[in-house]
Amino acid sequence: MTIDLDSAPTVRGPMNATPARRPGSVRRTSSIDMTWPGGRGTQLRLLGRARDLLTPADGGPPRVLAEDVMRVGVALDRTIEDITTEPPRPTIGGLVGARGGGRLRGILGEVVPAERAAGTPLYLLLDDIAGASLISGFAYSQWTSEWMSPKPGQPSPRRRMEGICTGFQPGSSALDRDGTGRMSHRTRPVDPLPASDDPRAWHHLDDITDVSMRRARRIDVRLAESGVLEVDAMFQDSATTPAGGRVAVHEYQVTATADPATGELLTVEADPRVLPYAECPLAVRNIEPMIGTRLADLRQAVLDELKGIRGCTHLNDALRALAEVPVLARPLLDGSTQGRPGALSE
Repeated sequence: MTIDLDSAPTVRGPMNATPARRPGSVRRTSSIDMTWPGGRGTQLRLLGRARDLLTPADGGPPRVLAEDVMRVGVALDRTIEDITTEPPRPTIGGLVGARGGGRLRGILGEVVPAERAAGTPLYLLLDDIAGASLISGFAYSQWTSEWMSPKPGQPSPRRRMEGICTGFQPGSSALDRDGTGRMSHRTRPVDPLPASDDPRAWHHLDDITDVSMRRARRIDVRLAESGVLEVDAMFQDSATTPAGGRVAVHEYQVTATADPATGELLTVEADPRVLPYAECPLAVRNIEPMIGTRLADLRQAVLDELKGIRGCTHLNDALRALAEVPVLARPLLDGSTQGRPGALSE
């Protein structure tokens, strides 16, 4: 099978992941740092942080609207072994024993339905446990040539990938003959996320120098003069390196507009900035059908429309996170951007 790559969008390299905050905007940032305190082949630790920050239109000081922290221990088979949150949630222990993967999202709806309904920063972190536990092992690709070789008594990290996404569609250069994925060398060095000239641009991010993977997101929302909601979002998966700094394996910029009255998506564009295989950017061509979808419905609608070889797992994750844009937009629409208490802080 031959895949036409001539129409594939250009992967342009890392973006400016931390643009200046704009007056009259809300910024959600999130990160999940993945580490192995016991060394390779031991429990994976996830440290998630997320924050919503209002930048007032009148130039006043920024105001934190919501902030959450999540700590999770994940077994080799991606089973959640322990989990805590700050602030505490009384039902969060119900996730212990659940396994990272597509079914985890259904379990979240049973264990923490209020978090999803409220679109909290914590829900974004919890929803990302599945993706983070899946991509975490890539961190070792920067530290050892044997990262794809299992230790004695452990399952092989190599699994059949054919057909799971656009990048691994049949005939892709990303696949070996047995349907497993090939090692990618299309990583790109990326700048630190915190902005030196704006200490409030991001929530606290640890400076990690050991083996680690990080999933980071930024979602900026503002009400344009035309009356539509404007969204600028960034999604990045990166790993530390022995020489210092980080390299990204996945990075997308997503821009969109939405009707503040109906909550419907009016426009959406995805810009692939760093991706592991030549076929990966082809997924961008398939997102147009999402236009007209209610933002609040995106978490499920993306999974329904962009499944299998029509979608990129990581682009899907970037699009699904826009489901909380109505929550972020609330203080912009109720007149609280001048520093008065808004709906999110009541």
